[in-house]
Amino acid sequence: MSTIDPAQIATRAGARFERDVPLAPYTTLRLGGPATAMVTCTYTDSLVSVVRELDAAGVPLLVLAGGSNLVIADTGFDGVVVRVANPAVQIGGPADGTTDGTVVRAEAGAVWDEVVAATVSAGLGGLECLSGIPGSAGATPVQNVGAYGVEVGSVLRRVRLLDRRTGNVHWAQPGELSLGYRTSVLKHSDDALVLEVELDVTADGLSAPLRYRELASALGAAEGERAPVAQVRECVLKLRAGKGMVLDPADHDTWSAGSFFTNPIVPADRLPAVLSAIETRVGADIAVPRYPVAGSDAVKLSAGWLIERAGFHRGHPGTSAPARLSTKHTLALTNRGAAATTDLLDLARDVRAGVREAFGVTLEPEPVLVGCAF
Repeated sequence: MSTIDPAQIATRAGARFERDVPLAPYTTLRLGGPATAMVTCTYTDSLVSVVRELDAAGVPLLVLAGGSNLVIADTGFDGVVVRVANPAVQIGGPADGTTDGTVVRAEAGAVWDEVVAATVSAGLGGLECLSGIPGSAGATPVQNVGAYGVEVGSVLRRVRLLDRRTGNVHWAQPGELSLGYRTSVLKHSDDALVLEVELDVTADGLSAPLRYRELASALGAAEGERAPVAQVRECVLKLRAGKGMVLDPADHDTWSAGSFFTNPIVPADRLPAVLSAIETRVGADIAVPRYPVAGSDAVKLSAGWLIERAGFHRGHPGTSAPARLSTKHTLALTNRGAAATTDLLDLARDVRAGVREAFGVTLEPEPVLVGCAF
């Protein structure tokens, strides 16, 4: 590590400094070795100051918030982990002259589900379908987080960023972020750090139009209808819990990074070969879930469906394995309590190879891999 003392940088910024910090407790997978040091920033100004100084000094740096989308190597991180813990949320307050109660402003370290819960409690609609998603508010535009027919990009007003190349802080519009399916320009680059997000919500107490069949059916509504936000949130949480997608320390099915693989997008020219392979494997009379990709002739397939049809079932590879597919949802890779990161990655390799062999489709990981690959 650099001869610069990160402890002094933390002290000047009013942040907390610790050495040799285990990282597993800070991730939803509960995996990963120690960091050389950790600086916890509970205020945005402190966060900006720390990151600027560490970057200027050339100190290896890992930014960590909710830890819900990270797979950290068993060897940990040889550098400083900057923990984003600025939690403030403002609902309906002034923002660019807006005082009509339709703007939510959340600092990057705010717990995302608490942001959603606060809007629902205030009778504001638009975020309810994103209930129960673990992690921080700052991570949502990075991943363009989505669930049950709603993506953050559809409600995102703007994002406040620290440009780590120049040290400048500025607001960016959604159009500058290249938001796509579970991705953005922020995802695969360390050039910018999210400090704050602003979201547009509605003040009529009704949800976004229901676009996800499973959710609409559970609510007894038609697709496209709107429903009371509290009712939708309750239903989404119940559906997610049934799939092991609501954090519960007592339930190892929730010791995961959520959906480990993204749904694969297959170009139109490759689709016939993939569908032929699927027909050979499962029969011609099986309906293959597929979804159009906006602005493209490509098709999105269901990763979970492909995993199951390739022969991987819930709980694979068995009860003695330290890392297994969730017993509730084959798209989640889980730590059963004694796993190492290597165990999880071995399982990921097994699943990816099986799907590729069966259907000619290569699944891509959704989480960020730190110090490891598969």
